[in-house]
Amino acid sequence: MRLMQNMSTIAEFATPECPSNGNIKIAVIGGSGVGKTALVVRFLTRRFIGDYERNAGNLYSREVQVDGGEQVAIQVQDTPGVDLTGNGLSIPDHVTCSIQWADAVVLVYSVTDRHSFDLIGQLHQLVARAGGANVPPVILLANKADLLHMRRVDAEQGPLLAAALGCSFYEVSASEDYSQVHGAFHRLCCHMAKQQPTASMSSHTTSSGAAEKKGRSPLIPRPKSPNMQDLKRRFKQALSAKVRTVTSV
Repeated sequence: MRLMQNMSTIAEFATPECPSNGNIKIAVIGGSGVGKTALVVRFLTRRFIGDYERNAGNLYSREVQVDGGEQVAIQVQDTPGVDLTGNGLSIPDHVTCSIQWADAVVLVYSVTDRHSFDLIGQLHQLVARAGGANVPPVILLANKADLLHMRRVDAEQGPLLAAALGCSFYEVSASEDYSQVHGAFHRLCCHMAKQQPTASMSSHTTSSGAAEKKGRSPLIPRPKSPNMQDLKRRFKQALSAKVRTVTSV
């Protein structure tokens, strides 16, 4: 559980004592139930729990090593699910604020949910509008690739959509393959680390002037910090269930 305990809130990473050389902010956006939280926790902890409170909107922070051995602090903002209603997209205010705050955006859909795939084009437009003159880089993740019997989005449709939107594409499974999930997020972090000079990244969280230069909102409404005890409890339950299954066999 040491990795989970190393995750902290945005306030803790904004201190001068933070030993990392940079700070990368990533917002994860998609429809409800596509596995956004599972993907974020899988990337940061290697663990898959599978049962989370929906639309919690937690912020997760830790340090990662990018190309060249450089340590950077990353903040990954999980967001409430976006839904399509009779009046158009139902977009929580927190989602728009997260886009304005972020250095990069990860759009997520589930291959088992055609509706979540159909939302992606509109979500990409939302990112373009909210980003203003400085639209953040975007990658597209197709989650739940392991559920072949439940697939509702053909495998070739994801890459075609990503090409039309001009972004990178990854089909992953948060539950079955850590390397896929880690690879997608890690490549994004490496790309962002190369795009942002160390000096400007270091001052990004401490200087409002740097925020103005980037055209990004320097503040985001303080999100709820992840309930680590609850995450630990759920992980232990998942392990216990696996042990009981093996014993019964």
